[in-house]
Amino acid sequence: MKRGLAGVVLAAFAVLTSAGFFGAFSTAAAATTHQIPIARYAYVPATMTVRVGDVVTWTNQDEASHDVAGGTFRSPMLAQGQSWSFTFTQPGTFDYICSVHPDMRAQIVVLAQETTAAPPPPVPQPVVQQPAPTTRAAAPVTTTATTSTTAAAVAAPPPASPGLPPMLLLAGLVAAVTTLCLLMIGSRPERREVGEGTEPA
Repeated sequence: MKRGLAGVVLAAFAVLTSAGFFGAFSTAAAATTHQIPIARYAYVPATMTVRVGDVVTWTNQDEASHDVAGGTFRSPMLAQGQSWSFTFTQPGTFDYICSVHPDMRAQIVVLAQETTAAPPPPVPQPVVQQPAPTTRAAAPVTTTATTSTTAAAVAAPPPASPGLPPMLLLAGLVAAVTTLCLLMIGSRPERREVGEGTEPA
C-alpha cells in the first residue's frame, strides 16, 4: 500500500515538472512591474530595460489622449488617468510610438531571464571551505602560544627556587653543628669519669 502511494506521488511530481508547472511558478514569482508615465507628450523614461516576463504599465497623465504602438503590441487610446499593461515574453529591443503624435518615441529593451542566477549558489560552497585552512593555520599559532606560555611557566619557577636551597642548607648546617656540639659535650664527661675511676685503683 505504501509503495503504491509513493508511486502515485512520484508520478504526479513527474507530470508537474514535465508540464513546466514549477518553472511557470518561479517565473511568475520573479516577474516585476515597471511604470512608464506619459506626461508632457513624452514617455518617461524614453528607454527602459526589463527582463523577460516583466510587466510594463503605461499611464496617461496628459489631457490629450495617447496610445502605445509597437511592432508586436498596441494599446487602445488612453484618456487622461487611464493605464495599459503589457507582458514581454521575448528578449529584444522594442520601439514604440504614439500613433496620434508620431514625435513621441521610446523603446523597451528586454533581456533574457538570468538562468545563470540559479547556479551561483553552489559557488559560495568552495568559499566556505576556504576558512577551514585559516582556522587550521590559526591552531598552530594557538598551540605555539600555549607552548610558549607553558615554557614561560616552566621557566618561571627557577628564579624562585634559588631562595629555597640556601635556607635549607643553613638549617641543615645549624642542625649539624648543634648535634656535633651536643655529641662533643656529652662525650667529654664520660672520658673524665673513666679517668677518675682508674686513678684510685
